[in-house]
Amino acid sequence: MSDLVSWSRIKNLPGPAWVLLLGNFFVRGSYFMVWPFISVLLYQKFKLSATEIGLWLTSAALLAVVLGFYAGYLSDRFGRYPLLLAAAVLGTFAFSCFALVQSKEGFICCIFLSTLPRALWDAPSKAWLGDSLPDPKDRELALQGLYFMVNAGAAIGPLLGLSAGMTGNPLTFFITAFSYFALGVAVLFFRQKPKQSLQSYNPMRFGQTLFLLKKDQLFLLVIVANILVTFIYAHCDSSLIQYLTRAEVPELVALISAMIILNSTVIVLFQFPLLRLMAGWPVVSRIYAGLLLLAVSQLGFALNPPEWFWGWIAAVFVLSLGEAILFANMNVHLDQLAPASLRGSYFGAASLYAIGYSLSPVLGGVILDLWGGPALFAISFSLCLAVFISYRYSGKLKRPDFIQLELEWQEQAKQGTIAGS
Repeated sequence: MSDLVSWSRIKNLPGPAWVLLLGNFFVRGSYFMVWPFISVLLYQKFKLSATEIGLWLTSAALLAVVLGFYAGYLSDRFGRYPLLLAAAVLGTFAFSCFALVQSKEGFICCIFLSTLPRALWDAPSKAWLGDSLPDPKDRELALQGLYFMVNAGAAIGPLLGLSAGMTGNPLTFFITAFSYFALGVAVLFFRQKPKQSLQSYNPMRFGQTLFLLKKDQLFLLVIVANILVTFIYAHCDSSLIQYLTRAEVPELVALISAMIILNSTVIVLFQFPLLRLMAGWPVVSRIYAGLLLLAVSQLGFALNPPEWFWGWIAAVFVLSLGEAILFANMNVHLDQLAPASLRGSYFGAASLYAIGYSLSPVLGGVILDLWGGPALFAISFSLCLAVFISYRYSGKLKRPDFIQLELEWQEQAKQGTIAGS
């Protein structure tokens, strides 16, 4: 593991990997110029309640979950490039519309549109990394680097978009649209490159792919556990901000921006040092460490007085350390679980993590309206413990023999017992 982050390994990553790494930096940087302030705009400009804001954000995220699941399968069957190009085109269109609409209805429609590009991009792009990088260490480095670049962009975006994002300045939305356009051009440039692997593409129909996925009980339990992780973490994007807004904390805008920037900055500064520190740890042990820090941060949110600025900053710092360990290694863990022929489908199924993101705003809003912020974060702490127990139990589950399952499927398919779709 000592050579995992060596310069020689980094510079030898192929062109498609650099498209993903650099492209995600610019897209996410521009995206975070506007997205963190969407819930504030809905509240201040259109006077929506916490539950209404949560409902719309949840509905949009659920649509993205369904699309993301299917996108992974489509990339296995038809290739990565069509999905990546579609994501770039849709992102360009969605954020251009954001810049032009003025009505509440139009703004809500744009929220739905803006969640779809990531759904189309996420699973095919990670599968593309796997196709391009047969060495497991190269894949882990690229997945760690992908998360690093996303957060580097997220650290810069809010700083650049602070004043414009709070007022809905059209320029910030156009910058995000242009970033997606530039990413689409880069994907087109590498379309004919010979390093793309075709051997991982799977001709199975969607129903047949689901038949194989449901046999992997370890994978299914990991999916459920990670849905809970994203549910807990997503409160920092929506419910926490709503709680702080309604509590009328001093210097609200400065606090929100400081928390967002601190979150991404900590990940940028600490992700790879923490990776070196945990070099000899199994991936699941790293996930345990991340869960512990996530649980401590939830206690901090539950107990901190609303007016104590530095208490919120400290809790976000702990949360960010946990995130730096947890989320990158969740991707690495999933890559280790996925058979090569189903890599896109496994990462597509991981889009179900977004169920946690999608339920978090609406359930968080309801809990805020009924019981308040401390109760919300106390519940989140309890869920951290449930996730830890789930991961401990998952190690006892056996994985299926995929080769044998595919042979069984072929035999059953001949008898018409499995319906494709």
